[in-house]
Amino acid sequence: MQALRTAYLFRAAALLMSCCFVLTACENDQQEVDNLFKKEIRLEEAKQIESYLSEKGVVKAKLVSPFMLRRTGDDSAYMEFPKTLHVDFYDTTSRIESILDARYAKYFERERKILLRDSVVVINTVNGDTLRTSELWWDQNKEEFYTTAPARILQRTQTMFAAGGLKAAQNLSWKQFNQASGTFVTTDSTLMQ
Repeated sequence: MQALRTAYLFRAAALLMSCCFVLTACENDQQEVDNLFKKEIRLEEAKQIESYLSEKGVVKAKLVSPFMLRRTGDDSAYMEFPKTLHVDFYDTTSRIESILDARYAKYFERERKILLRDSVVVINTVNGDTLRTSELWWDQNKEEFYTTAPARILQRTQTMFAAGGLKAAQNLSWKQFNQASGTFVTTDSTLMQ
């Protein structure tokens, strides 16, 4: 009988300790719970960057930069190029059709857009058309550039100014000016009337 009573007390004590353990284990600090689900923001650095942009196995562009910072971990992930950026754009025959240079760039991964600043230059290598501006957006999805900052297009026979910015194809094959001025050469005599 004594052995039965001892076994019963032992089981009751074990059960009581298990319940206390479960109750204390279920108590969580709200801060600890929030930290478990919080996305960790990380900053990564890289040097001597050479990156290729391809679509369906065809190389569309080559990006080169001496330094890159990459922020990850939340919805505003981006790559920053604070020490210059150079991009070669290729046509369908893998020939460079235009180049881009800027002293600063910031790539927003989710939107697939790049903000270019400080001495931005885009050159069409085929015809020599050159775009110069202080700030330019590059929309990768549309393969277009756009800006609201003043811009200048230099061509072999003329220079055009866009005081209110512009929109242009990535290879400068077409351009849409806002508040344009300059000397324009045309072959259409109906524009002179």
